[in-house]
Amino acid sequence: MPSTLTERPAPVTAATARDAAAPKRRTRVLALAEARWAGASLVLFLIALSLQLTGAPAGAWGPLYALTYLTGGWEPAWAGVKALKDKTLDVDLLMVVAAIGAASIGQVMDGALLIVIFATSGALEALATARTQDAVRGLLDLAPATATRLGDGGREETVATAGLAVGDTLLIRPGERIGADGRVLAGASEVDQATITGEPLPVAKQTGDEVFAGTLNGTGALRVAVERDAADSVIARIVAMVEEASGTKAPTQLFIEKVEQRYSLGMVAATLAVFAIPLGFGADLTSSLLRAMTFMIVASPCAVVLATMPPLLSAIANAGRHGVLVKSAVVMERLGQVDTVALDKTGTLTEGTPRVTDIRPLAGSDLSEDALLALAAAAEHPSEHPLARAVVDAARTRGLDIPEVRDFDSAPGTGVTATVDGAAVAVGAPARLLDGATDTHSAEAAALAEELENDGRTTVLVVREGVPVGILGVADRLRPDAAATVTALKALTGTAPMLVTGDNPRAAARLAAEAGIGDVRAGLLPQDKVAAVREQESAGRKTLVVGDGVNDAPALAAAHTGIAMGRAGSDLALETADAVIVRDELATVPKVIALSRAARRLVVQNLVIAGVFITGLVVWDLVASLPLPLGVLGHEGSTVIVGLNGLRLLRDAAWKRAGAGAVR
Repeated sequence: MPSTLTERPAPVTAATARDAAAPKRRTRVLALAEARWAGASLVLFLIALSLQLTGAPAGAWGPLYALTYLTGGWEPAWAGVKALKDKTLDVDLLMVVAAIGAASIGQVMDGALLIVIFATSGALEALATARTQDAVRGLLDLAPATATRLGDGGREETVATAGLAVGDTLLIRPGERIGADGRVLAGASEVDQATITGEPLPVAKQTGDEVFAGTLNGTGALRVAVERDAADSVIARIVAMVEEASGTKAPTQLFIEKVEQRYSLGMVAATLAVFAIPLGFGADLTSSLLRAMTFMIVASPCAVVLATMPPLLSAIANAGRHGVLVKSAVVMERLGQVDTVALDKTGTLTEGTPRVTDIRPLAGSDLSEDALLALAAAAEHPSEHPLARAVVDAARTRGLDIPEVRDFDSAPGTGVTATVDGAAVAVGAPARLLDGATDTHSAEAAALAEELENDGRTTVLVVREGVPVGILGVADRLRPDAAATVTALKALTGTAPMLVTGDNPRAAARLAAEAGIGDVRAGLLPQDKVAAVREQESAGRKTLVVGDGVNDAPALAAAHTGIAMGRAGSDLALETADAVIVRDELATVPKVIALSRAARRLVVQNLVIAGVFITGLVVWDLVASLPLPLGVLGHEGSTVIVGLNGLRLLRDAAWKRAGAGAVR
């Protein structure tokens, strides 16, 4: 990871960051040596197999199989040889030896298939690692490369943000990204800090308020005192947390490595014993070698590998057809283990777009709901503020005519003023527009605003010729499938989901009540979300986090499993998450969990089938004399059976059954 940000362009929008990242990712995939070797091995294997099945002479397909062994096997073989120096025997080296052993007794195709399977697995693992590294580096693009620092006498100088020190004073112009964590010394503006807190609306900032590096300033100018070094900023801490959590994401790998080591040592010892013991009792060299190679063939874990992968890969393919991208077979397996779900609010439980929910004319204003909304929409129409867009969209949805305006003006943190049909109209925050007013209309407006805010609404006051005439309530809208999803998740896991959000407690509590969630954690920064997840993990829970923003990325990485909402999700959230809901259908979360559990049941079935076949064939070879063709037939037969059994989850019926199971 670069140590400074001086070479990064700024400012960077989400769209340009995504466009810039795409070619880098494509280059990364093509540059992976593991992917190139695995691809070459697969192509050579398919060509050789086609020639063999069509009756071509061995001279045509034999060299191709040899190249398959070489291209797909040299890296795991070399890695295995290096591991031997550390007195470690891994299963990849064992598979290469098994493949060579199969070829030595004429089973060239079986050995090549083993090589292709393990080369492909290694390439996928390398690709996943590279993608995660790219995503973490991409997060730093949120922070600008330079900032405007004010020196003695107000002199302006452009400096690298990496070189800012605590106590420096920055000038943040309208539309600029803030270069460091700090506190406002002077000025007023509205800051879009969704990347940090997940809040859907810009937050008013004035003297004394805290601001974060990488957040986007609105229409006002700010003077900010730097309070943290670049390495200690919230964004830098997000990067560190994602890296830390990603590095410790799969503790079960330790158990898998132990199993691989023991299996490898056991199989090597057993193969040598099968070869050496008959020789000690006078058997000839050829028969002893044939028995040992037969043992290596029937004891090889092809059926075990296929016992695990087809159900999980079929489940991945089925989920993908229905809008859920699960990034690996390991993730698909882990999804079925979750017993606690933590949902983000904005963009996850909700649609992420503020909408007008209440239109309340004041008594004596002589305005209907439509007239009040049209008046507010006219004044807000020139504004680009999200609240303004919500008001204008509501008027258009009702088919209202929006009058022309003149003398438009906007005051950050307060609202807008304009002349509508000859009358002076102000639309904005009630606390600012009513400041100091004590008349009857103002008192009524203040009481109504408080009532709506207590229900979790953001309120907008409409004033005409200095007299309050109505209040609009604005809120993010719950997804239509949110309540049903919460119910399904509770039925699946046995525990009601919890809500973790950076939004204000009142808005969070209102949405949670609508969705049927009782455990609400509001006002959280990214590290607070991680703490909530780790609290569950320390209690022995396997937590699934569902989120969409950069602020959710550390929690997604720290959780047992993470799912990102894909349509509006940040690049980092999409890369950090283990799965992505491409179509933004929240109801697919319980379905994919149910599908994962079905896949895990098939994995158990297949492991039993594979274990019975391998055990039976091994015992036959050791106790009696297993003919090589019969051993190969039994080995390949078990492979076909478990493979076909796993492919059952490819059918649409499996997804429908998962949906039915999720809502029971």
